Amino acid sequence: MVHIGYTMMTEQAGPRDLVDHVVGAERAGFDFSVVSDHSFPWLEAQGHAPYAWSVLGAAAQATSRIPLMTYVTCPTFRYHPAVVAQKAATMQLLSQGRFRLGLGSGENLNEHIVGAGWPAAHVRLDMLEESVGIIRSLFDGGYVSHHGLHFDVENARIWDLPDDPPPIGIAVSGDRSCEVAGRHGDLLIATEPRKELVTAFGASGGSGKPCVGQLPVSYGPDRAAAVARAHDQFRWALGGWKVNAELPGPAAFDQASQHTRPEDVADAIPCGDDVGAFVDAVRPYRDAGFTEIALIQIGGDRQEPFLNWAETKLLPALREL
Repeated sequence: MVHIGYTMMTEQAGPRDLVDHVVGAERAGFDFSVVSDHSFPWLEAQGHAPYAWSVLGAAAQATSRIPLMTYVTCPTFRYHPAVVAQKAATMQLLSQGRFRLGLGSGENLNEHIVGAGWPAAHVRLDMLEESVGIIRSLFDGGYVSHHGLHFDVENARIWDLPDDPPPIGIAVSGDRSCEVAGRHGDLLIATEPRKELVTAFGASGGSGKPCVGQLPVSYGPDRAAAVARAHDQFRWALGGWKVNAELPGPAAFDQASQHTRPEDVADAIPCGDDVGAFVDAVRPYRDAGFTEIALIQIGGDRQEPFLNWAETKLLPALREL
């Protein structure tokens, strides 16, 4: 059975609302939850970007069952990997073992704010690989010093360390990232239902490990309004990650997506209240070998009706997949 998750989308809601939303997701019966870790929204129409780690801490206290995960944190620019390790260990304690640390090589949109430049994709992936090693060393306990190509760590230690450190997920988009994820990750993270990603992950050491995908949806009884909302707030997603990782801010995403039509968005994102259309959109992930799919309901003010509908209609249908 595929596990169905809920996304706390920090780009479209403030911190208190996000906590309320994940409480509602737990009540509705979602199997897990994830949170985006941004310093900017993709488009100004989304309008938010609270600090994900504060939201996670509050969510850990407001919920009791639902697992929590970053989707994803970049441990190489805004955050030093030693700081990420401390945050993740603390979250694992606060959540009583319900936390997973999702990591990725980042997007210029978020990481440019520290003024460290934006190197080529292969350099960013090398930085990610080095950072995962640092994080795992700190999870092992004791003092850690490291002097590598990209990072220095001097006599660091995590003093509040859980007995079971959080599993580490690694976001992938191609063969090289799948190799890194297979060798260093406990799970795969992706945003497209591409079977070749799961296969490459398995071939590099990830066989049998969880594979987590993500799917935007736009629920609403008025399909035209649901399509319009998806176009207004999520048309950027049709650009693909090779483009999206490079653009520096919301204005650039607005410019890059200016020719994306509402019908283009409707073809890519299930909109409305036809349960069958939503199930059909999830099915390619299952068929590609993904074991978990986190849904994103588009529209910060449309979470409560979506959660109510999901509890009574959508989740029962997805359980049949």
